[in-house]
Amino acid sequence: MSFGTVFRVVAITLMLLFIGGFLAQVVASLSFLFFLLVVSVLFAYLIDPLVKLIRRPFKKRNIEQFMPRPVAILIAYAIVFTVLGVGIANIAPLVVEQGKEFGASLPGYANEIKQSLNDLNRRFDRLRIPEELQTRINTQAAALGEQITAGFGSSLISFVTYIPWFVIVPILGFFFLKDVNLVRLAVLRVFPAGPWRMRAEAVMQDLNLTLAAYTRAQLISCALIGTICTIGFYIIGLKYALLLGILAGIFEFVPVLGPASIALIVISTAAFSDDPWKALYVFLFLAALRVVHDYLTYPRIVQGGIHLHPVLIILSVLAGEQVAGIAGVFMAIPLVAIGVVLYRHIVEHKGGKGLVADMLEREPAKAEETPTE
Repeated sequence: MSFGTVFRVVAITLMLLFIGGFLAQVVASLSFLFFLLVVSVLFAYLIDPLVKLIRRPFKKRNIEQFMPRPVAILIAYAIVFTVLGVGIANIAPLVVEQGKEFGASLPGYANEIKQSLNDLNRRFDRLRIPEELQTRINTQAAALGEQITAGFGSSLISFVTYIPWFVIVPILGFFFLKDVNLVRLAVLRVFPAGPWRMRAEAVMQDLNLTLAAYTRAQLISCALIGTICTIGFYIIGLKYALLLGILAGIFEFVPVLGPASIALIVISTAAFSDDPWKALYVFLFLAALRVVHDYLTYPRIVQGGIHLHPVLIILSVLAGEQVAGIAGVFMAIPLVAIGVVLYRHIVEHKGGKGLVADMLEREPAKAEETPTE
C-alpha cells in the first residue's frame, strides 16, 4: 500500500472517531429532550384510539365537521385526566400510608441484615476464616448497602426534579395527534414520486403499527400485572401489597429487567417479614405469573407488533442506561424496534436475504469470476 492510501485510511478513521464522539456527546446532552419526545409520541399513541372512537359516530353519518380532530383530542384529554384524577385521589392516600410504613420499617430491615451479618461472622469464626478476609467481606457488604441506598435516593431526587417537565408531554402529544397527517405528507414529499415514495409510505405505516402495538402492549401489561400482583400480594398477606403491586405495574414497562428488579424487591421484603415462608410463596406466584404472561397473554396483546429476543432487549436496556441513564432505559426498546423495522425494509428494498448474507454470497461469486492463470 502506498503512503497516500495509508494516510487516507488513517484520516478517514480519525474523522469517523471524531464524528462518533461528537454525536455521542450530543445524544448524551440531549437525552432528556429525546426522552420527552419519545414519551410524548407514546402518549399520543395511547390517546389516538380514544380520539378515533369519539369521532367514529360522526364519520359514519358523514358529519365529522361537527367533531373536528382538535376538539376530539381535548375531549379525550378530559376523559383520560378525569379518570386518572379520580383513581389517584382514591388510591394515593393508601399508597402514601403504605410508603410511610415501608420507610419506617427500613431501619428494622437494616437491623435484621446486621444480625444476619453477625451470624455470618460467627460462622466465619467457626470456619477459622482469617480476620482480614472477614473484615474485607464486611466492608464490601456495607459499601454495597450504602451504594444501593445512595443510588436509590439520587434516582428518586432526580425523578422528582424532572416531574414539572412532564407537563410538556400532553402539549407535545396534542400537536402530534392534531398534525399527524401533515407530518406524514411532509415526509412523503421529501421522496420522489414512484417506488421511493411507496417504500417510504410502507416504512412509515410499519413504524406506526409497530409503535402502536408496543405502546398498547406495554400499557395493558402494566395495568394487568399491577392489578394481578396487588391482588396476589393481598392474598399472600404481604405487607405494603398495594404499594408493591403498583411498583410491579410500573416496572413492567421495562421488559425483562423491570420484572426481575421488582421480583427481587418483593421477595426481599417478604423474606424480612414476620413469616419468611411468604418469600417462597411470592417467588412461586411471580414465577407462575411470568410464565403465563410471557407465553400466553403478552403474545396475544402485542398481536403482530414488535417481537424482540430477550437477549436483545436486555442488551438494549443496558446500552440505553449507559448512554442516557434512566431516560435511555425507556427509549431503548422503541428505538431498537424502529431500527429493526428500518433494517427489514432496507433488506426488502435491496431484494436480498440480509446485509451480511449478501456480502458473504458476493465473495464466492467474485472468486468464480476471477480468471485462473
